[in-house]
Amino acid sequence: MKRLHIHVKVTDLKQAMDFYSSLFSMEPSVVRDDYAKWMVEDPRVNFAVSSNSESTGVDHLGIQVENEEELKEVYNRLDKAGRPVLEEGRTTCCYAEQNKSWISDPDNVPWEAFLTHGVTTVYGKGANLEKLKTTKDSGDKPLTACCP
Repeated sequence: MKRLHIHVKVTDLKQAMDFYSSLFSMEPSVVRDDYAKWMVEDPRVNFAVSSNSESTGVDHLGIQVENEEELKEVYNRLDKAGRPVLEEGRTTCCYAEQNKSWISDPDNVPWEAFLTHGVTTVYGKGANLEKLKTTKDSGDKPLTACCP
């Protein structure tokens, strides 16, 4: 079963953790100095916040899958969307080992499709999503979802 992923950049991790723990009526399943994640079952969502960036707000969206078959299915959807896909492959991101690919919507909102294999002690490095920008050149900084 797939799970919606939402990652929000925040200015104050403690305040964000207090707010979202109350909103979801549960504590985060992962907490680091600059990151927290809730694996919410109702609605089924992987919701993460991090405080390791100067920018705030929605960082990226995604679809998390539970096995290789689901990952192939979602990758096929990305291919059919008719937009550039960044195939990142095996990577470390958000304290997890993952296989992932990226796509952006027509307004350059980045989406990732990923399968998590395990946890790590490092946040990881970000994917440079600049080449996914195809419809607008707003002069904003390059998209570097996941990690600064």
